[in-house]
Amino acid sequence: MGCMAAHLSIGDFSRATLMTVKALRHYHRIGLLEPAEIDDDTGYRRYSVEQLRAAQVIRRFRELGMPLDEIHGVLSAPDLDSRNQRITAHLSDLERELSQTQSAAASLRDLIATPSRADTFDQIELRTVPAVSVVAITEAVDAEGSVAWLQAALAELRDVLAASNVPTSGIAGGVYADELFTKHHGEVTIFVPCVEPVHPAGRVTTALIPTTELAVIEHRGPPTEIDRAYGTLAAYVARHAIAIDGPIREYYLVGQNDTLDSADWRTEVGWPIFRTSGP
Repeated sequence: MGCMAAHLSIGDFSRATLMTVKALRHYHRIGLLEPAEIDDDTGYRRYSVEQLRAAQVIRRFRELGMPLDEIHGVLSAPDLDSRNQRITAHLSDLERELSQTQSAAASLRDLIATPSRADTFDQIELRTVPAVSVVAITEAVDAEGSVAWLQAALAELRDVLAASNVPTSGIAGGVYADELFTKHHGEVTIFVPCVEPVHPAGRVTTALIPTTELAVIEHRGPPTEIDRAYGTLAAYVARHAIAIDGPIREYYLVGQNDTLDSADWRTEVGWPIFRTSGP
């Protein structure tokens, strides 16, 4: 006699794979793990023992946080190279998320260890900023993607100046509308001062950044930790200055164009104020 095909009921398959019956039914519905047999009369699902390995692979990927559609792509990949590319891409995402988590944890430890830093104001300067001619890019952006957008915009501005053989004449900066903070979507102008006008190219235009009065603080480190500088500056203005309506400004003293190590980046944050005394 030939060997009978070895099948498991959905309950037994659930126990064998440590997956709930609800999960197995869902995986069947979306085509991720379909039963080997379905009884025409009862609708009972039965799985082959050969499907245990696929179920174990799915469970491992779920433990790694891989979305179901990506798991489906891995299992249905046409060849080993395609499968490995998908797996490698997900592992790279996990490593990036882990790095972000570690950075956030380190920042939180530092914040807890030095809670008084937010109350020190000796690093804040009151400054009258003159008007300046610039090349600029202005767009409405989402706060979540604003750092990447900023880096791309700065690179584009510098490329246009280089192509036009026009040197810069000051520190690059940004003007941030209130809506970017209050609604996480708002207008941003990124600019680079230049010695003479250039012809507009693509989204790059010429502009005049107006004069303003600012309370200024310098942040050293990556953009993910700049909230501490913003907090210190806001506390200072609330206690010692007259705040006025107007956009926040940032000036990029040291950035990605200078070093890839974001720990060495230096950014000035300017809060609009009304000055009542001289320097």
